[in-house]
Amino acid sequence: MTRLTHVKHGPYAPPVAVRELAAVSADGARLHVEVHGPLENTAAPVVVLVHGWTCSTAYWAAQIRDLSVDHRVVAYDQRGHGRSPASAACTADALADDLEAVLAATLAPGEKAVLAGHSMGAMTLMAAAGRAGFREHAAAVLLCSTGSSRLVAESLVVPLRPGRARTWITRKVLGSRAPLGPVTPISRRILKYATMGPGSSPVMVEACARIAHACPTRVRHAWSHVLDSLDLDHGVRKLTVPTAVVVGAADRMTPPVHARALAAALPDCVGVSELAGVGHMAPVEAPQAVTARIRGLVTTYVRARRDELEEAGA
Repeated sequence: MTRLTHVKHGPYAPPVAVRELAAVSADGARLHVEVHGPLENTAAPVVVLVHGWTCSTAYWAAQIRDLSVDHRVVAYDQRGHGRSPASAACTADALADDLEAVLAATLAPGEKAVLAGHSMGAMTLMAAAGRAGFREHAAAVLLCSTGSSRLVAESLVVPLRPGRARTWITRKVLGSRAPLGPVTPISRRILKYATMGPGSSPVMVEACARIAHACPTRVRHAWSHVLDSLDLDHGVRKLTVPTAVVVGAADRMTPPVHARALAAALPDCVGVSELAGVGHMAPVEAPQAVTARIRGLVTTYVRARRDELEEAGA
């Protein structure tokens, strides 16, 4: 299980959940789930946040703090991350199973939510797009800093021309078994270069470094192999709910070429936001922009739809 070494103070310190529970996935894997916001207000719209590779619920601290004022916010640790125990099953299907388990454990039958995923979290949404549990609960989706295939080949982390050499080196770097060790000035610089925009503040870098360095080496390594061979192009075509795409213009991990490909393939793309100067960690680097996009999806596809149904039933 991951050591919890996230920042303790400031805007990226994780808020305290009003409820914690364990969702049990199809293979018995237990997932740590947090619920934030006004539990007593059953009319509060629901947002489900799904974090990416090497992260945890702490990654969404800024979004949880903002949205939980008037939304019920569900966040969970992917298997092997945060407080969810590691599992031998590391596959896209396992991620989809886990999401379905979390939705079943936290939402009422038929209850709709906006689902937002970052990086591997967004890939989770693509993997689950054809599932019954996903279709039951998804009102709209946000895909943030992500891609559906060719993740290693398109990565710009290694500053070489595209080709076999860059792909081979990138695969070795991202799939390294070497432990990240403690957070140091050098490790912060490396993480900032690889995953964040040049203008990201020390506070942002520190928050991301602490979260990523807390991920166990074997978990980081195992999921790197899944990302290397991932092909979810079929999942994108099944993502028929309204879907927004967000990407940092300076994202080296999943550069904007992925966002444009997603927008072209999605059955119902409702906009692509390319954030100037922002890297791969958009929810941390540009929290207001990402939160605003989530709020917009809630207003258009949850609140407005609820109002229409109430008027029709009046």
